[in-house]
Order: sequence, then structure tokens, then C-alpha cells
Amino acid sequence: MGRVSTTDAGHESGTTNKGRLWTPERRGPTAGIVLLVTLLAFENMGVGTAMPRMVAELGGDDLYAWPFLAFLAASVIATVLSGRLSDLRGPRPSLLIGPALFLVGLVVAGLAQDMTVLLLGRVLQGLGGGAQIVAAYVLIGLVYPERDRPAVFGLVASAWVVPSLVGPAVSGWLTEALSWRWVFLGLAPFVLLGVLLLVPVLGKLPAHRPDETRRRGLPWAALGAGLGVVGLSWAAQHPTGINLVIGLAGLAVLVPALRVLLPKGTLRARRGLPMTILARGLLAGSFFAVEAFIPLTLTSVHGYSAIAAGIPLTLSALGWTTGAWWQSRKPDVPRATMVRWGFVLNAVGVAGVTLIAPSWGPAFLTPVLWTVAGAGMGLAMSSLSVLTLAASSDVDRGFNSAALQISDMLGSALMVGLGGVLVARFASTAAPTAAVVPFDLLMAGVSVLGAVLTTRLGRATLED
Repeated sequence: MGRVSTTDAGHESGTTNKGRLWTPERRGPTAGIVLLVTLLAFENMGVGTAMPRMVAELGGDDLYAWPFLAFLAASVIATVLSGRLSDLRGPRPSLLIGPALFLVGLVVAGLAQDMTVLLLGRVLQGLGGGAQIVAAYVLIGLVYPERDRPAVFGLVASAWVVPSLVGPAVSGWLTEALSWRWVFLGLAPFVLLGVLLLVPVLGKLPAHRPDETRRRGLPWAALGAGLGVVGLSWAAQHPTGINLVIGLAGLAVLVPALRVLLPKGTLRARRGLPMTILARGLLAGSFFAVEAFIPLTLTSVHGYSAIAAGIPLTLSALGWTTGAWWQSRKPDVPRATMVRWGFVLNAVGVAGVTLIAPSWGPAFLTPVLWTVAGAGMGLAMSSLSVLTLAASSDVDRGFNSAALQISDMLGSALMVGLGGVLVARFASTAAPTAAVVPFDLLMAGVSVLGAVLTTRLGRATLED
């Protein structure tokens, strides 16, 4: 089963890439993918706002971090297993099972009467979310020709805009006016709608040619990666004493797992697909790690309110969408060039926010600087997704898409964890400047390194 032919992909005069996403034969998958991503984004953006109330009501103050960690671990495991299932059976099973698990998880969490049930709901949500994201990538590779994929990933990026802008506010209103339970239960009908939109599309997919490659130890590696990421994340949130040992144990489990879960040569920046996967981790890690400490810096050092400190993050989402939209309008620009400029813009933003860490720093520039970094993320992240699918065949598209997501999650967890250790060791949350300055400069260096290594990326142009 080869790629969809571009001869019928809508090269008609005057038809834009974006317009081709909404032709009658593609309207269903486009709407279904966008809706499912939007719902995942709403859940992601809303849970943090509601978490203090739900944990207090369920008497789980000592377990505050675990609803996040349970979701993360389950997502990592499901990402790997969904990738393998997609290579063996196609994306159909994961796109049915994933949303179903996510839906059940929403209901279980929404009806939870204690922390145990809430954690079970979060595990189910993580399993469902991880499964369907990978399968959606595989579906994009099947349904859309290569030249149209930048537009698809631009649309997927835009699906995060509304959740980023209104998700926390809506979650806060629901928590205060009704109940935190509606943060979960209110999404359930829309998940069902997304599945209904995709079912007719899945029924029309051609027969899948299964991957006959034996990938030994994949389930155990998936479990090891999930436990390893949890150990690192826990140590990052509590970087003292025995927790640092837990973090080191997590790292010891994670490293051998990555040898199974990532393409050979990824950690050595081998040219082609391995470098593409590594670039995703470098980019996500440097951006999200710095972003995690921007609100802390603005509130602790400059006295901003929580609302004002969140404005740069909102604007970065708009910058991200703008960058993703722009790259989708330029299919003839080499994707490696897009990634390079994405790294450069991210490095400029990251290095720039270093200036706000001291009390004398120009904190008013933070929204501008972080919008620039967000635009770089939009350029590069979508382009890396396009490059990954371009380097994949029908039998390894799931494995490669899962590796991309694993690199993303792991890069973020490692870099945020490093920042947490530096703050705990050399500064404090009340006065984080001494740690934030060197950390931001280090992350800017990581982004510069990524820009240099883009010469090792895979195929740089899109097929016509």
C-alpha cells in the first residue's frame, strides 16, 4: 500500500493546500483529527487549573503530583504500544481503542470519590491519549500526500490555540461555578463525536501490509520508559535526598529502553531519521523547560500576578500557531530550512528571557521574546513531523511516529527536571535568579546546537 497519489490531491488551479484538506473525501479525517487533538488540548490545559480543588476535595494533598505522573507514564507506554499496533494492523484499532479509553477515563475521573479512582481515570486518559496521537500521525501518512502534510500539521497546531487561550479560564469557571468534575465530564460527548467522524474514514482504509520486522523487548521497553520518565519527573518536582536516587534509578531504566524505542543512531545524531527524532527532543526540551520557569520568575522576582505571569505563555501559543501556519503556506521551502530557523528563533527567545531573571531585567519584554520562541516552535515542530513521515514507510510509520513522541516527552521531562534540580540546589522558588540565568543560557545553547545539527536532517524537500 503506497502513498496516496498526488495526481488527485487537488493540484487544480487556485486550490490551496489548506483547501485540499476539506475536500469531500478528506473532510471526515480532517475534522476528526482536529477535534480529537482539540479535546486532548482542552484536557491538558484545564486539568492543572482544577487540580488543587479536586485533590483537596478527595483528600489527596500528599499525592498532588501523581495525577500528572500517572497520565505521563500511561501516555509513554501507550505511545509505544500504539505505534507497534499501527505497524502490525494499521491505525484503525488504535483510533478506536484510544478514544474509547480516553472517554472512559474522563467518566471515571469525573465520577471519582477518592484519589485511587481519580488516578485510575488519569491512567486511562493517558493510555487513550497516547494511543490516538500516534495513530493520528499514521492516518495522516496514509490519507494525505506528502505535499499536503505541512498544512495538516499546521491545522493540528492551530487546534491548540483555543484551548490555550480559554482552557484554563473555562476550567476555573467550571470548578468554581459547578464542579471540577465537569472539566472531565464536559469533554466526553465531544470525544464520542470525534470517533463518529472517524469511523467512516477508517472503514475505507485499504488493507494494511503488516510489519514483519521483529522488535524484541518492545513491551518491556515501553514499561521501562514509562517508569523511567515518572522517576525523573518525581525527582525533578522533589529534588532532595532519596528522590534524587529515585531519579537516577529512573535514568538507569530509561537509557536501555531508549535503545529499543528509538531508531538506531538517534543519540549519536546519525544523519536522516535518527537526527529528526533527536531534534524533536532538543527543541521540545529547550522550549518547555524554560517556559516552566517563566511564571515563577515573573511572580517571584518581579511581583507579577499569576494572571499577568501567564500572558507570555498565551502569546507563545499564538506565535506557535502563526509559525505553523506560515510553514504550511510554503511547501516548496525545504523542511530542514524551516527546522533550522525554528531552532534559531527559539534560541533568540530563550536567550532573551535570560535578561528577565535579575530584578533589574526588562520583564515587560517577556511577552515579545516568548512569542518569538513560540513562532520558532511552530516552524520547526510541524516540519519535523513532516520529515518523520517522509522518512517512513507503511510498515514502520507507527514506530517512527511513536519515537517522535517519546523524544518530545523525554526531552521535556529531562530538561525541566534539570531546571528543578538547579533551582533547588543553587537558588529557591522565592529567589530563583541564580539558577534561572545559567539554566536559560544552557537551554539557548541546546537550541543553537540543534540549529547546527540540522545539516544532518533527512530529505529536505517535499514531493510534488
